[in-house]
Amino acid sequence: MNLRARIRDWSQALYFLGQNPVTLAGTVVTTSAALTTIAFWFYEIFLPGPPHPYIGILVFLILPAIFVLGLLLIPLGIWLRRRSLRRSGQLPAVFPAIDLRLPVVRRTLEGVVVATALNLLIIGTASYRGVEYLDSTNFCGTTCHVMLPENTAYHLSPHAQVACVDCHIGPGLPWMVRAKVSGLRQVYMVATHRYPRPIPSPVKDLRPASQTCERCHWPGRFAGDKLLVRTSYTEDEKNTPQTDIVMLKVGGSNGQGASGIHGHHLADAARIRYISTDPQRQTIPAVYYVDDQGKTTEFLSTDAKPTKEQLDRGEHRVMDCLDCHNRPAHASETPESAVDQQMSIGRISSDLPYIRKKAVDVLKVNYPTREVAEQSIPSEIAKFYQSNYPAIDRARGAAVKQAGEEVANIYLRNIFPYMRVTWGTHPNNLGHNDSPGCFRCHDGNHTSADGQTITNDCSACHQILASGEENPKILTDLGLK
Repeated sequence: MNLRARIRDWSQALYFLGQNPVTLAGTVVTTSAALTTIAFWFYEIFLPGPPHPYIGILVFLILPAIFVLGLLLIPLGIWLRRRSLRRSGQLPAVFPAIDLRLPVVRRTLEGVVVATALNLLIIGTASYRGVEYLDSTNFCGTTCHVMLPENTAYHLSPHAQVACVDCHIGPGLPWMVRAKVSGLRQVYMVATHRYPRPIPSPVKDLRPASQTCERCHWPGRFAGDKLLVRTSYTEDEKNTPQTDIVMLKVGGSNGQGASGIHGHHLADAARIRYISTDPQRQTIPAVYYVDDQGKTTEFLSTDAKPTKEQLDRGEHRVMDCLDCHNRPAHASETPESAVDQQMSIGRISSDLPYIRKKAVDVLKVNYPTREVAEQSIPSEIAKFYQSNYPAIDRARGAAVKQAGEEVANIYLRNIFPYMRVTWGTHPNNLGHNDSPGCFRCHDGNHTSADGQTITNDCSACHQILASGEENPKILTDLGLK
């Protein structure tokens, strides 16, 4: 039998068996879903912008699923009718011929061909758009309400223009499949209200930084020294400014050797390993360092005094970028540092008496909800000046109001009671001012069997040029003031 005859026989069988309720229903479902999906696509083209997250789920996930369901109903109906006719003995040996001379038959077949081509185009486009939507920042950050703390911090971070998937998944099929499987588990946890509060940090089984962070950053590159200038304010009436100036020895590798923070910690991968005994990697009782000759030295904490069982049960990890930069896109603030920053850029006027102290005090109050905090914080600051400095309140009411609003904003971007996120929930290991950070290892108590100690000398990582000075002379000398 030639190809033409086979096509004719198949066409006759499908035409005959396709006349059943299930197949016709599948055709209607597929057509309706296709038209609705295409309409939404045109809407997105002419009215661009991120859709509401739940509309995105409808357009990019639910409608394509309904479309595919309709397509599956078409062959299912044909199969069911064939089985029914065969069981009843009514399945014809030769199916009725299709008379192509009839216009209605020709139009039907032409419609089937066009619809098939269109369906293939829709499936391909919908699959691409669905994956694209699932990988979008809008989906990651706003579809799931439990991600509000992380999404808020993300949009205020230096990585706000980097897509979530670039760090959490990276390129390649294997990690994408792992992420989607993990995502199904997370959907189940959210649907059954079994998700952890707060979201655990650090993320377990995160792709190595060498395959994500280092696609843009190169820790081995010699960066030299970095001048860091920070202004803070005292809690006296004048909010006296004080400046800290530090020369950070970032270092790196210059081809002739490694130096500085990056050089000693990250220039040679797998040179440093450690064991942590708590989920947040804040307690590190053992560090292992491999020298240039390949010799490994074990440094054990004399404070923690870990047992062999504790070391065996702890997390064994090769040090990488995320051990110091553990919150690169989701950094949390402290009340003090947040207020200092807003005062230094003028969003909170430093001329208001005791504003620094009052702002920090109201931020540390345990409010029952974010809504209560949003109302109470500006009100408390306004009452403070009305009661204690009525002349300033009358003369500078706008500055007092703005200060109250800015302090409330600090609270709203850091505190999420329903997710149990508060000050210090997620420690920041970059430095050692707000949490142990560097001192997890550089505490002077990690000692080897031969008497070596991991240094806690400040000058190993930075040089302090000014500390808590009101008008550091060095800023004038450097032409920065």
